[in-house]
Amino acid sequence: MRRSRKTKIVATLGPSSNTREQINALFLAGADVFRINMSHTGHDELAQRVATVRDIEAQAGRPVAVLVDLQGPKLRLGKLPMGEMHLKKDSELVLVRSETVDEDGALPVPHADIFNALTEGANVLIDDGKVRLRADEISKDRIRATVLQGGIVKNHKGMNLPDTILPIPALTAKDRRDLDYALSLEIDWIALSFVQRPADVAELRREVSGRAGVLAKIEKPAALNALNEILELSDAVMVARGDLGVELPLEQVPGRQKQIVRAARRAGKPVVVATQMLESMITTAIPTRAEVSDVATAVFEGADAVMLSAETAAGQYPVEAVAVMDRTAQAVENDPYYRDVLEAQRLAPEATMPDTILAAVHDVTNNIGAAAIVCWTKSGSTGLRGARERPNVPILALTPSKAQARRLTIAWGLHCVETEDAKDLDDVAERACRIALEQGHAKKGDRIVVTAGLPLGTPGATNLLRVAIVK
Repeated sequence: MRRSRKTKIVATLGPSSNTREQINALFLAGADVFRINMSHTGHDELAQRVATVRDIEAQAGRPVAVLVDLQGPKLRLGKLPMGEMHLKKDSELVLVRSETVDEDGALPVPHADIFNALTEGANVLIDDGKVRLRADEISKDRIRATVLQGGIVKNHKGMNLPDTILPIPALTAKDRRDLDYALSLEIDWIALSFVQRPADVAELRREVSGRAGVLAKIEKPAALNALNEILELSDAVMVARGDLGVELPLEQVPGRQKQIVRAARRAGKPVVVATQMLESMITTAIPTRAEVSDVATAVFEGADAVMLSAETAAGQYPVEAVAVMDRTAQAVENDPYYRDVLEAQRLAPEATMPDTILAAVHDVTNNIGAAAIVCWTKSGSTGLRGARERPNVPILALTPSKAQARRLTIAWGLHCVETEDAKDLDDVAERACRIALEQGHAKKGDRIVVTAGLPLGTPGATNLLRVAIVK
């Protein structure tokens, strides 16, 4: 099964998409990667959904990726005496280190780390930023604060601290249990929530130990400040605009999205743009024009993938949402301005043999009018380098590793095929031609550009460029 679209679609599974029929419909509509959110998924349900995706994958005859999204540390208020409290602007209140409080003008905060890390003048956001406080005086058990933006606060509402790096581990006890179980299944990516520092990614990387790709969600200002270091330690990143839009002024989010996408493209790491892309389609069959423009902007920017969350997990029109995203991405990729934007952002290759070869592959492909690029890739690095160039033709990634074929599915433009390693140089070209023909990416008489590494089967040793004619 061949897709002509180069930008990938990530669809989140949930109550609206938990049967085989529903998940298969999402796949047929255009979903390339299925996300499972562990904030709302138990282990038995996780195993069932992974098994369903693998069944659909086998039937389709093409790799499908599964991304497991860990919940991460959640900061929440405790229980209020009356269940809720109305906070007026410019009023004062006290945050008390406790699960509950029985004094007037006090909010319970059952997180000691907040009291240890918060500094005077720092912002405290409650309920996705609907209420904003300023910390004025801080002690071991109490914080006196001023209400900068008022509203109603209820039991167990979430808290965000945009100015503060908390000394809390990246992986909670729940995350570790979920991670261990997920890695026992056939999953491909692990997403880490609320990344604050490079060490958070390094910790997950040690736990995963190569059994899945590590995707860092960029949703905190502190992560933006260490973006290059986080990219170096990650296999992919996500522009997680939900919490990022809470902790940053909303008007700054589009600029930070471009910053993250371009930094990831420079690093040759896949980048996913997520959150509220087609939010209105949770309840309506037609998206707003602004939402379609939002998806189009991410595609024009060269993002590897765009993601649907509640639209497919809990919405009334999950298949329609994927179809809209698919049509939008295809329309952008066929727009004459699309190539102009990508070429304008193209970077000079790094001074390494693999990067130089893949840059040359891009140029040769354009000069001779090749129908496709075929990358022999064992570790996945050659395929990702090919995707980094954002060529105007399909990229076939041929790999002997089923795990790599699935993992690379998230990357821009890669059509992954599992096949045994090439036996010799003739096999490199001949099988590349045959698979390109079989997969519908080339026809007889077309030229394709083939890249591989010598000695054959050596991971990361891309040093061969060859032009072949499909017969």
